Amino acid sequence: MHELSIALSIVDIAEEEVKKNKASSVEEIEIEVGKLSNIQIDSLEFIWDNAVKSSVLEGARRKVNIIPGKARCTVCCTEFTMNEIFDACPDCHDFLNEILEGKELKIKSMTLI
Repeated sequence: MHELSIALSIVDIAEEEVKKNKASSVEEIEIEVGKLSNIQIDSLEFIWDNAVKSSVLEGARRKVNIIPGKARCTVCCTEFTMNEIFDACPDCHDFLNEILEGKELKIKSMTLI
């Protein structure tokens, strides 16, 4: 379950930001997760409370935004919504696609207190 290591990395980043800004904790954190990132949101939610226990994120409000997958076909240049990493182009049905969005994992914002 790599979601645990992801959550712990988010804790590390939050603790570093709190220390750098001489704050005491995080009031709210907003995270963006791409639909094509291979991160299981349910698993991340399941382990979150244990991962943030006794950290600056304990008790913080959490907002998770799902970024839809978007790709461009390298054959016909069609841009399209991608639900799975190996979706074919809807126009030419080729599988050679450049992923434009949807593999993200980033902290969009943190409100420190």
